[in-house]
Amino acid sequence: MLGLQLATDPRWVNIVESNIEEILTDHAWCEQKAASNAIYIIVNNSEKVDLVTEMLRIAREELEHFEMVHEVIKKRGLALGRERKDDYVGDLVKFMKKDGSRNDALIERLLFAAMIEARSCERFKVLSNNIKDPELAQFYRELMISEAGHYTTFLNFARQYSEKVDVDQRWKEWIAYETEIISKYGNKETVHG
Repeated sequence: MLGLQLATDPRWVNIVESNIEEILTDHAWCEQKAASNAIYIIVNNSEKVDLVTEMLRIAREELEHFEMVHEVIKKRGLALGRERKDDYVGDLVKFMKKDGSRNDALIERLLFAAMIEARSCERFKVLSNNIKDPELAQFYRELMISEAGHYTTFLNFARQYSEKVDVDQRWKEWIAYETEIISKYGNKETVHG
């Protein structure tokens, strides 16, 4: 469904389990950044009523996810660490086309967001299927479903609003690029690391 070409090695979960506090902190900040991204889309496309309405819903949901992760952190007697740089997302930013029209920029931002949601969904599935902690397995199963919905939403809006970008072709390019870069990730106890 997600179209990703390279699956995460399930052994990544062993790395995650070695430092649960790190994955939870990283995950919390990923949710905050996802909310910020939805707000960014609103700020730059405020005239698109249906897009704004849906991005508001996503921003709220992502903040709720941030709160949920924070509650897990507190319940376990851990601390929310400082925000982390996400090298995977940084690599995706490098692939975004920076020239073109305002509409082209919107389409790139939507595809960028769809890619992050797709990989996050895939990682949450790997966690839910392989982590030994039953509470976290259920937690990540529920979040996986949400991420899949966000992925679909961003991709559908890209198709809806594109004026001249061939979204399906550009998505194939995003998939190919992501396949190239993801192989260097999966060795840290972070969502994308």
